[in-house]
Parts: sequence; structure tokens; C-alpha cells
Amino acid sequence: MNFSKSILTIALASITLFGCKDKATDATSEKETAAAKKEIAIAVKPETASFKIEGMSCAIGCAKTIEKELADMNGVQNAKVDFDTKQATVNFDADKLSSADLIKTVEGAADGKTYKVSDVKVVGKV
Repeated sequence: MNFSKSILTIALASITLFGCKDKATDATSEKETAAAKKEIAIAVKPETASFKIEGMSCAIGCAKTIEKELADMNGVQNAKVDFDTKQATVNFDADKLSSADLIKTVEGAADGKTYKVSDVKVVGKV
């Protein structure tokens, strides 16, 4: 009986030590790889768009959600949405995106009627 308990204890310890460690490492590796790919992508035609966003009611639920949606777009290097000033600034590759794509993403967030973009200014980098 004691021999069976010892084997069961060793088996459970082995599963715990080796099973969880591999999954955590894989998840971390995937995140690091995605971040590295994002950093490596250098804009062919870098531009910066700034615009006002009306309709935001909070910093976390609205501003951060919009900021994440913009940042996740292929071709966006950096996105910042300031809830207090209701201003967004996005550095993007004009070879992959246009300012119209950015506006469509912002205005399409939530129910598609909540956020409105205005005062769009786009500056190309030299």
C-alpha cells in the first residue's frame, strides 16, 4: 500500500513540475515573438496622424480599448489615446494603412455609433 502511494505521489509531482513549466514557457515565447515582430517592422513610409475622438466616457473602458485596437493594426508602430484631452496620436506606415483606416477602426469600435473622429491632421516624416 505504501509503495502505491509513493508511486502516485511521484507521478503527480512529475506532472506538476514538468507539465506546467512547458505551457508557461510556450505562452511567454509566443508573446515575446509577437512583440519582436512588431518591433522589427520598420515603416517604409512613416506618418503620424493626430485627431480628436468624441464620445469617450472613461479612460479605461474607452480610451485604452481604442488605443489597443489601433496599436494592434498591422502597420501601426505606436498609438496613444489621451482621455483627458480626447486626443489620439498614431504613428503608422502609410504604405500599409491610411488615415481613413485609422478613423474607420475608431468609429467602428463599440457599437459603431459611439465614437466620432474629427480634426484629423497627418504629417509625413522626413
